[in-house]
Amino acid sequence: SRRRHTRCSGVSWARRCVQETGLMLVGPTGGGKTSNYKVLQKAMTALQGTNEKFAKVNTYILNPKSITMGQLYGEFNEHTHEWTDGVLAYIVRETCKDQSTEKQWIMFDGPVDALWIESMNTVLDDNKKLCLNSGQILILTPHMTMMFEVEDLAVASPATVSRCGMVYMEPGALGLQPLIDSWIDLLPNGCKEKKTFIPSLNKYFAKYL
Repeated sequence: SRRRHTRCSGVSWARRCVQETGLMLVGPTGGGKTSNYKVLQKAMTALQGTNEKFAKVNTYILNPKSITMGQLYGEFNEHTHEWTDGVLAYIVRETCKDQSTEKQWIMFDGPVDALWIESMNTVLDDNKKLCLNSGQILILTPHMTMMFEVEDLAVASPATVSRCGMVYMEPGALGLQPLIDSWIDLLPNGCKEKKTFIPSLNKYFAKYL
């Protein structure tokens, strides 16, 4: 099915997390991808019970490029021919067992690779099935979302992109002030206690940046 792509806004971002099975957060480092989904996770958890769309959100984070295909999806042992679940297969299997209304966000924090992402196509389309080489089929629950935190989609195929909702995070829209504020928050308390120190810093940042 064809998906709409959008720039990030609070309403559209929250709506997509509720509606989409697959969601890609696209943007360079420093664009606010991680902070945005963590803030939304905390907000939805805090609002649980006020609306049927809000519930506790559990996240499971992995870097698919840091492990092999066998370690990601699972593989047969060459000697014993026994099947061993990969990291993703284990996470999906365990979250599928949860019959509550809690949200399960599986976050792929790393570059999209044409090899491993193609195996996700049956998960991201209307079938919502993870098909393993062992012959097992894991069916996602309506409360599960596959999120991909990526810098770009240079090697992602049109088949994969068309199955996901897209949210673009642009550092230009973020500006420098959040970075300045977070840096100031990390300063020693001795600096913050000086009444003129923080205002002076902000004045110099405004003048020279």
